[in-house]
Amino acid sequence: MKVRALTGGEMEQALPALARLRIEVFRAYPYLYAGSEGYELDYLHTFSQAPDALIVTAENEAGEIVGCATGSALTGHHVEFAEPLVDAGIDLSTTFYFGESVLLPTHRGHGIGHAFFDVREAHALAHGYKRACFCAVERAADHPLRPDEYSPLDSFWTARGYSRLAGAVSHFDWPETPDGPKIVHRMDYWTRSF
Repeated sequence: MKVRALTGGEMEQALPALARLRIEVFRAYPYLYAGSEGYELDYLHTFSQAPDALIVTAENEAGEIVGCATGSALTGHHVEFAEPLVDAGIDLSTTFYFGESVLLPTHRGHGIGHAFFDVREAHALAHGYKRACFCAVERAADHPLRPDEYSPLDSFWTARGYSRLAGAVSHFDWPETPDGPKIVHRMDYWTRSF
């Protein structure tokens, strides 16, 4: 498995693969996201223009992208995402945003998730950021679509030094079925100071 950091023009080439991965991986619990490739490409193109943006890719032996993680500055975009951080007293100019981290199930459990964090944290530090943050959807423990084998990533994030940011919550909406209505979802914030 090969893990690479992409910036600048290299990112553009990876956007279609990342769009497809986001749709495939986020379709599963806990996100239950029924997205479209057109929307994803628009979103990712905007992301790729953000200051200090990067995409970390994981490629299999055939050179196919099987996982991606993203990161960028918070300033200048992510307005809805940033507001609860400002309310919590977080300085946006020194905070690096970790976007999605998606990996096909067949490639999990081999350290790629740690590699995604390692590369993004190193990138943030190299650009002078003092902390990283990300958001995660919060689902009720008794959600009817929760698989029996589902294990939240809270312990993974905690082991890497991240913790929930008390009182910081946002709500984002997305469809859970193709052509279905958008449903509001609670998102909790996780941060780590470097």
